[in-house]
Amino acid sequence: MLHAAAGKAGRRRSGVRHGATAALVLGLLAPFSACPQAYPAKPVRIIVAQAAGSVSDTLIRVLAQKMTEKLGQQFIVDNRPGAGGNIGAEVAAKAPPDGYSLFMVSAPHAIAPSLYKHLSYDFAADFAPVTLLGSEPLGMVVHPSLPAKSVRELVRFLKTKPGQVTYGSTGNGAVNHLAAALFEMRAGVQMVHVPYKGVVYAIPDTIQGTISVLFANVSALQAHIKSGRLRPLGVTSSRRSHALPDVPTIAESGYPDYEAVNWFGVVVPARTPEDIVQKLNAVLRQVVALPDVQRYYESRGSDPRTNSSEEMRSFLKLETEKWAKVVRASGAQID
Repeated sequence: MLHAAAGKAGRRRSGVRHGATAALVLGLLAPFSACPQAYPAKPVRIIVAQAAGSVSDTLIRVLAQKMTEKLGQQFIVDNRPGAGGNIGAEVAAKAPPDGYSLFMVSAPHAIAPSLYKHLSYDFAADFAPVTLLGSEPLGMVVHPSLPAKSVRELVRFLKTKPGQVTYGSTGNGAVNHLAAALFEMRAGVQMVHVPYKGVVYAIPDTIQGTISVLFANVSALQAHIKSGRLRPLGVTSSRRSHALPDVPTIAESGYPDYEAVNWFGVVVPARTPEDIVQKLNAVLRQVVALPDVQRYYESRGSDPRTNSSEEMRSFLKLETEKWAKVVRASGAQID
């Protein structure tokens, strides 16, 4: 009986030792088994606030394909157009902050906080910046009958006819409307704003002479400039456009503090983990630097431009403040 009792006690002690060892092994393995899969572990959607086929949409689809190739997961474009880009922004702001919903942001989103009285999202608080992707300058063109062959000549002409010369835009508060309003502020001139529903309507009216001045994306103007139906006077970027290298900037034409471009970038919902933000930043910067992507930018008259997430944060803050001043001065307001 003593031998049996001793045997049982030994088995209990052995069981305890084995149990303790198993518990220790499981405890050591638990942190590894609980670790999340490497990002991205599933498809990622990129919310675009413009319709399929738009300038932003076509660019992000090129970049999304490159992201898919680099990271081994699909990056899928999700078009959510409407309300001046605010529908897409609202969807993105309410998405889970897990890195699986990206938002392609552009200049209108920096304008929206001062243009709209009521927004369902907070542009500054609801998003975490990732990086800029690039920008596209606007061209300032006039009907050939206008007696101005340079920005300076246009300013002199406008000062002789205050409030009489018309300019077109793609809508109240649009980037090209406010680019023209900023030009009025810097040059001390006054024109009459004629809003259109889109550039496809504004360009023909400028060609026909119904309106005299137009600010529009260089990519939309190139063919008409080459044909001589529109006369370019300047571009709105701080440097000359490689698409129109012979056309001076408005800044070098006597207004050094003038710049108004249609830029685009990527943000994610606020509180997205910082390591995911930095991974997206690094991969997007690599993708934009690819030679074939650079050639694509050049073919559409855009300038590739990336930055760090902190630089992007500062950029968005400055753009929002800048356009708020122009909106107030122009009196533009929606809702």
